[in-house]
Amino acid sequence: MSIKRTPVREVAKQVAKKLKKEQPDYNYLKELFRHLRTELDVKVSKGTPKKLPYVPTEEEMDRYYQVIWKSRNMKYVVMIKTLLYTGVRVSELINIKLLDVNLDNCQIRINKGKGNKDRIVPFPTRFMEVLGVHMENTKKDGATYLFESSWKRPYSDRGIRKILQKYTAEAGIERSISPHKLRHFLFTWMKKKGVDDALIQPYSGHESRQSLEIYSKLSLGDCQEEYEKKIKSFPI
Repeated sequence: MSIKRTPVREVAKQVAKKLKKEQPDYNYLKELFRHLRTELDVKVSKGTPKKLPYVPTEEEMDRYYQVIWKSRNMKYVVMIKTLLYTGVRVSELINIKLLDVNLDNCQIRINKGKGNKDRIVPFPTRFMEVLGVHMENTKKDGATYLFESSWKRPYSDRGIRKILQKYTAEAGIERSISPHKLRHFLFTWMKKKGVDDALIQPYSGHESRQSLEIYSKLSLGDCQEEYEKKIKSFPI
């Protein structure tokens, strides 16, 4: 049997009338409701426990990449490798311009990423040639962005996701491989390899108040050197 309750707003108005003379502040109300819970024997709900994000296994990623490679669509191969190697968000990927890529230093500038902040992300030296060829072909087509559709426009967030979902299905993987899953895969893999959070943070675009002091002492060169050492054994 369902309980018929007075709407919360109405109850709040009634309680507010009685409490007005007390001129309550936040701490007073907090303490009041603590006592009310005790009087009414209401247990504090712990809420739903947070689930850990799903991260593809190395076996799944290998299977996934093999399907992409066999498609012989080099634009998609480069696109997915860029996501995998840099850990950029899909919203950042679609806004990368050709001018943002520094092939000589193996770096990509991310302009106005999450939180409207700029940062630089690395890619492996072994990816330099493939990315360079892709860029040359893209320039010949008169493109401005690193990845543009056949309509000469940058891809949409939805367009990238559809491409990834297509290959997920072809690879026979049950859970969809989204751009964010590729991001999780990179940073989880780096953690397993013993890369310190302080070295991952400048590339990931994450913030941590506890680590700000450490981050401020690290140069981009230190981070990239460690990245290059570890990424040599990256499975893709």
